[in-house]
Amino acid sequence: MTFKVLIVDDEPDLEVLIRQRFRKRIREGEFEFVFAHDGEEALNRLKEDPTLDVVMSDINMPVMDGLTLLSRLTDVNRILKAVIVSAYGDMQNIRTAMNRGAYDFLIKPIDFSDFEITLNKTIQELEGIKKGLRARDELTAIQYELSVASRIQQSILPRNFPPFPGRTEFEIYAHMSPAREVGGDFYDFFLVDPDRLGFVIGDVSGKGIPAAIFMAVCRTLLKATALQGGTAGECIKYVNDTLTRQSDSAMFVTIFYGILHTDTGELEYCIAGHNPPYVLPATGEPFRLSEPAGLMAGAFEHAVFQTGRLTLGPGDGVFLYTDGVTESEDAAGQFFGEQRLANLLARMPGATAEELTGSVLDEVRLHALGSTVSDDITALVLKYKG
Repeated sequence: MTFKVLIVDDEPDLEVLIRQRFRKRIREGEFEFVFAHDGEEALNRLKEDPTLDVVMSDINMPVMDGLTLLSRLTDVNRILKAVIVSAYGDMQNIRTAMNRGAYDFLIKPIDFSDFEITLNKTIQELEGIKKGLRARDELTAIQYELSVASRIQQSILPRNFPPFPGRTEFEIYAHMSPAREVGGDFYDFFLVDPDRLGFVIGDVSGKGIPAAIFMAVCRTLLKATALQGGTAGECIKYVNDTLTRQSDSAMFVTIFYGILHTDTGELEYCIAGHNPPYVLPATGEPFRLSEPAGLMAGAFEHAVFQTGRLTLGPGDGVFLYTDGVTESEDAAGQFFGEQRLANLLARMPGATAEELTGSVLDEVRLHALGSTVSDDITALVLKYKG
């Protein structure tokens, strides 16, 4: 990289001396010097050439002196470093120059060894500032891209509730809060046919953008498979076999996939390494639906996934969640925990799907106050009306 330095001085011999002193570094392309004879000419040079970043200026010059030039450098819309040159003993003007933003100063007659040291130091300082600005700009660009990715991710999850106006056999509500701008949790629900509602919750291994991309793949693959009409276990097996064949990222996903037969209340489901959901009877205590349990999807080729069955009565429901709920930590590092979740669910037997989801997530957020959220938090509630 060639560093371009603007020398501002009305002494004509200075240009010859500088070119002679730095001839080797000029020849090797390390430095390029541009010269102006007063402050006004210097400002014009700076406006014409955006690659000029270092200004070394005398104080006493005709037309526009060096102190006035310093005060006008803010008109040049970029980062500049200025070194002022003044006579020995002229401390008042040197102090004024430093107060107006000069980075350093040199004393006349110029000692070219000191000149070179000062120039190198100024350039290093300038490069440090530029590096910091580049890092800031890159971070800003990354944050913008993450915000776009977050909006895209949120847009692919169902957000309109109730999602199926006119369907009175069930109600469903879900919410996902990513720990970062984007996350690996997901949920979905869709009508497989007029009498079957598919619903799913998943948690991808890892965090950030890789997890978000893998999450989108898993959600799309599962929905496309589910709409073909297979059992819950068959759908998860197809997802698993496809992921293990085509993914080399060493990522996997835990999934609970359920199919509610809206005419009878029968629930068929498959648990692929995921937190067992809670069944919420209309009367009685909630209990965990832990069997049959299988391995996570995308980790092991030819893994077996079974389909479980349960019949829901009118008023019964299921609560699905990711481990970000129970493993949410407070400021002391204590988990929210399964027992606290079970107790909360037991206290709200008549709550709607939205009320129950909101209450659980509010309790989790309250528990986590004062701590850093390290995992996505997702919950889904399905109530069968009959």
